[in-house]
Amino acid sequence: MRVIVVGCGRVGAQLANRLFQKGMQVTVIDESKTAFDNLDPNFRGRTLEGDVLAQDMLRRAGIERADSLAAVTSSDTVNVCVAHIATTIYPVPYVVARNYDPRYRSLFESFGVTALSTSDWGAQRMEEMMAGVALKTVFSAGNGEVEIYELSIPESWAGHRVGELVNDCGCMPVAVTRAGKAMLPDHDMALQVGDLVHISATFEGIEAIRRQMSGVKGS
Repeated sequence: MRVIVVGCGRVGAQLANRLFQKGMQVTVIDESKTAFDNLDPNFRGRTLEGDVLAQDMLRRAGIERADSLAAVTSSDTVNVCVAHIATTIYPVPYVVARNYDPRYRSLFESFGVTALSTSDWGAQRMEEMMAGVALKTVFSAGNGEVEIYELSIPESWAGHRVGELVNDCGCMPVAVTRAGKAMLPDHDMALQVGDLVHISATFEGIEAIRRQMSGVKGS
């Protein structure tokens, strides 16, 4: 698989290293030669120094044959431009961009560019961890608008129904694992202590579940 990583800061270098370790053919572009010092000493992919928007730079990187591209510079406008070019002109099958400043998220949306806002995502994870109820994020879609959470049922919720837990609040039950066996739950299924419940939810939905669980004292 041929991959192009645009930007070799901490995020770009980490991504390039991981992809190289998986056996992919990785080309990294950055306008600063010293940025390549962020790469692992064992990295053996290609490095190209220069302005990614300069004429023929993307072609030198092999964009016409690339399977995927990640634009992860600290400039949102550069990331949007590169992702838009890769998607519409060549087109590269898989393109993703880094949204550095959340205030410019709408820029990515207006161009239809798939983007990950690391600051939004990190802040949301910290907020979840500080909320008190033991919920673990196991899958995140997009920038965290919808996620799958893992919840271990405490004694205070034993005997309650799955429907009471989700309660039509922007949540959907995905699976219940009991004694190592996973099941597809319905809303009438009674919960037991230690059940692992996986729930698909928006952030607002999972906050509603936290409030519900904090308010229940017993069966």
